[in-house]
Amino acid sequence: MLSWFYQILWQIAPPVIRYYLRRRAQKNPAYAEHWAERFGQPHPSPVTDAVWLHAVSVGETRAAQPLIAALRRRFPDAPLLITQMTPTGRATAQALYPDAQCRYLPYDRRDWVAQFLREHRPLFGVVMETELWANLLNEAHRQKIPMFVANARLSEKSARGYRRIDALIRPALQTLAGCLAQTDEDAERLRQLGAANVSVCGNSKYDIAPPEDKIELAAQWRRQLGRRRVFVAASTREKDGTDEAHEIVRAWRQHGCADDLLVLVPRHPERFGVAAECAQSLGLTVQKRSSGEAVAPGTQVWVGDSMGEMFAYYALADAVFVGGSLVDTGCQNIIEPMSCGKPVLFGTSVYNFQAACTGSLAFGAARQIASADELVQTVYRWWQNPEEAVALAQRAVQFVAQHKGASERMAQRIEDGVKRKG
Repeated sequence: MLSWFYQILWQIAPPVIRYYLRRRAQKNPAYAEHWAERFGQPHPSPVTDAVWLHAVSVGETRAAQPLIAALRRRFPDAPLLITQMTPTGRATAQALYPDAQCRYLPYDRRDWVAQFLREHRPLFGVVMETELWANLLNEAHRQKIPMFVANARLSEKSARGYRRIDALIRPALQTLAGCLAQTDEDAERLRQLGAANVSVCGNSKYDIAPPEDKIELAAQWRRQLGRRRVFVAASTREKDGTDEAHEIVRAWRQHGCADDLLVLVPRHPERFGVAAECAQSLGLTVQKRSSGEAVAPGTQVWVGDSMGEMFAYYALADAVFVGGSLVDTGCQNIIEPMSCGKPVLFGTSVYNFQAACTGSLAFGAARQIASADELVQTVYRWWQNPEEAVALAQRAVQFVAQHKGASERMAQRIEDGVKRKG
């Protein structure tokens, strides 16, 4: 009955989805582009016999970098197909892999995903993290395409949601050629949902090295800024009317120093303008990265409204806050700034990066705060007594180094799984 209802739902859902995309496009015009790919239209020149990787958005696409490198060493003659669900993910993939075919994955209507798989005929598919589509997995199994979930994670909150549709998701997960989990806890939850061939490999995000061109860009910015101290509030989010960027700007204005620079980098492009307007409304001098101009001496808030430069912001920073954690959205990637050797803070909502956040706190490699006021006060305490921040940054680098190697482990299991299926 649940499977029948799921198929009927996908027959009636397209008009609702189109309405949703039009609404999103009002704030982010990129959502109005490439619609046909989302709704099952064949690609005009589909790449075939490819290594296929699906990464929903920016974070998953970046996390896939070391895994893709490891897979390309093992399958050197296969082209690369990368699919996404968001415009920012698509743009990131196109920037990172100009030789790959990048496109949206169709929504999970049975005939759409069947068409997608028939036209591309990938050697195998790798879904990053926990993008579990029942029709996609079942159809890949029917077409004898091995499917893997890599960097797999599943919070208890998400597991509860999947249990409500157990009759739908369990048969799909049982078709997997490999489910490569980040932690033992993730692996156990996935097994309980019915995932086949589960193993623990770690988190590929620890394998990502700061790109040299972004390090050089940060050095250019530093030469322009001189000795000014820089605090980066990265990947700020909004939920239920609370905007992390607004709260941080308010606290910065109250506790901060006019000589220091606050860099705001909202998670979503549609929030760039909101962040700038917020800072201006509180009487702060604002400049945008998109202006292309050097940061003026009198600028108090610099809005990082650019794509693909997060590592440069991190390399520039004297202290970093990782957003999505002062509102209940589960925290963004704390590993990237730690890999840059920066003292890192995050809030209390961490379910998306539970293992990394818990582990870094236990290791003394990061700090947790409960409010924007505590955040800014901690940054200034560090700057007045830098020994704590220096020690934290050193521990951060050590923590990241101890967790490297997941990408090679996952790639090897994928290679082995493909050979077994072959």
